[in-house]
Amino acid sequence: MGHVKTASDPTDSGKAAVYAALIANCGIAVTKFIAAWLSGSSAMLAEGIHSSIDTANEGFLLLGLARAKTPADHAHPFGYSAEIYFWAFIVAVLIFALGAGLSAYEGIRAILHGGHEPGGVPWIPYGVLAISLVFEGYSLSVAVSKFQQMRKGHGLWRDLRDIKDPTIFVVLAEDAAACLGLLIAAAGLTLSWLTGNPIWDGLASIGIGVLLAVTAFFLAVEVKGLLIGESTDPEIIDTIRSGLSGVSEIIAINDIRSLHFGPYDVLLTMSIDFKDDVTSQRIEEIVTEAERRIRKRYPIVQKLYFEVQSQAGHHAMSRRG
Repeated sequence: MGHVKTASDPTDSGKAAVYAALIANCGIAVTKFIAAWLSGSSAMLAEGIHSSIDTANEGFLLLGLARAKTPADHAHPFGYSAEIYFWAFIVAVLIFALGAGLSAYEGIRAILHGGHEPGGVPWIPYGVLAISLVFEGYSLSVAVSKFQQMRKGHGLWRDLRDIKDPTIFVVLAEDAAACLGLLIAAAGLTLSWLTGNPIWDGLASIGIGVLLAVTAFFLAVEVKGLLIGESTDPEIIDTIRSGLSGVSEIIAINDIRSLHFGPYDVLLTMSIDFKDDVTSQRIEEIVTEAERRIRKRYPIVQKLYFEVQSQAGHHAMSRRG
């Protein structure tokens, strides 16, 4: 069987990106709230809320990674790998409900009831935004580096959609939104200072809320597919099919199906039609050897099942289904 590049090492599951984001957001959130209190800026307060939510999100992702390693038991015979998908969905909900909701609320409140009248140059908020951008940029660079290691070269959007590890695309989305949010906050502060009108600060806060809502929607759509169940890389399936087709005793590969239980936990099932004169002992040998090679080449295939079935029988069952 040929080689297809896969991120098969469970230890390389984006945890470094999560820790980098956690450390950055935790420190940044505190400084943003201090700057918001000193300046009275609604945009800075929205950014403080944003960073606080992101900090909690990294904690949920780490919890999901830990829970995903729980061994299989009687109640969950296929293990708990899918827990990371559940907690990633919780992250999307929090970004929308708390991050987007509170940021938009603060912006609307500032516009309706009057925000803080801008005075001199807002050096403190500018300084905090600049420092935050440095830390958020570093966190984003770590996530981008992990993403680049996992890319298949099919184009940016498709490679992003094909990632089965939510710790990568969640941190990517969060950090990208954080950097854009900082730029929006800086624009709001600058316009409020130049015009003397605090409404721009409130509009910036609303803009951050909209940005977070869009980010949450994207994450929810991506994680929904993983929760429902997505197949593994088509190149892996094609390579396995090609390898088995070269076995002389096999008439046809009726079907190969796969399901991601977790980022690095794949269920693979296949229906195979053998020649009528092949002995059961020989079938056992072929299946054992095929399983050994597949597991060696693709460690993410942790659950593997073969079904010996004629083509006619398979087609009949498929029509019933």
